[in-house]
Formats: sequence, C-alpha cells, structure tokens
Amino acid sequence: MYEVELKFSAVDPAGIRARLLARGAAFAAAREQADLYFAHPARDFAVTDEALRLRRDGDCVAITWKGPRIDAATKTRREIELPVAPAAGNAAETLARWGELLAALGFRPVREVRKQRTAVHLEWQGTVVEVAIDEVAGLGTFVELEQQATPAEVPAARDRLTALARELDCGPAERRSYLELLLAASGAR
Repeated sequence: MYEVELKFSAVDPAGIRARLLARGAAFAAAREQADLYFAHPARDFAVTDEALRLRRDGDCVAITWKGPRIDAATKTRREIELPVAPAAGNAAETLARWGELLAALGFRPVREVRKQRTAVHLEWQGTVVEVAIDEVAGLGTFVELEQQATPAEVPAARDRLTALARELDCGPAERRSYLELLLAASGAR
C-alpha cells in the first residue's frame, strides 16, 4: 500500500477546524504521539528518501518503514507499518526495547518528533479521508490529509486530497516530513 499525504502549515487551524465541522466531521480526542527515527547503518536515508521510525501512540507501539516519495507534489510513498505488542501493557518499555534491538543491529537514533494529534475521518468524494491537526513540538500546527491507496489508486487519491485541501483553504503544501523540518530548524541534515 501507499500512503498518499498532503501536509500544510496551519496558518488558521481554527478556520480549518470550523470548515471540517461544517462538513460533519467529529473530532476524536487529541492523542500524544512520539516518533523516534533511526539512521540505517549502511545507507543514508536522507539520500535514499526513506525513513524508519518507532511510534508510541498512547498504549500502542508500531514500527514503520517509509519508502522514497514517488511524485513532486505530494508525500506519496510506500509504507509498511507493523504493530508491536507492548510488554505487559507498557508501551514506553516496549519502545525502549525495540530501540535497543535496532541499535544492536547498527541503526542509530536520529531524533524524536513529539506531537499532539487530533484526527477525524471525513467522507469526501465517495471515500474516507483521514484529516489530522498536529501540534508539533518545536514546529507549530500542521494539517495532514491522508489516504491509503494501491499503486493503481494513487492518482485518484492524490486528486481527491488536492481538491479537499482547496476546499478547506489549506494553502501551499509542505513536502518535508516533521523530522526534516526539525533537522532543518536545528541546522542538522
């Protein structure tokens, strides 16, 4: 599957939230997510445009690999995400143990990205789009529009997200990941 995503720096998050509510969106409670990104021991993910992360989302932990972006307009990329069962319900300990395993294999922690995510699933053009409003520590507020798609469905999903972004008045898209934005802000690569 591919993750088709558009991200926007939210100049007017209250306005976007109001436009979503007007379309019948019902927001879930905000969740804290902590994403720990890793560098590969034998190739430079910044060059290959890949990412490997461990995510803690409440009591859930997942490991995710994201492949290179496949177009110049969106953040569309192949994504493989696998849930990890927490050890005795302790997500923090599970995250630490997986980090230890990856380090033992030669992966190096790069940076943690922390955010408060408020999400909604919105009916749009006959499908469901996940919309998230993210308060990213050190960066500010962003809006993400996302759909999962097979390779054949990617163009239609991209068009739907672009149309929804226009409808919500999201402004210009940001192709860089939160990790890339944080590294750029700190002067790191």
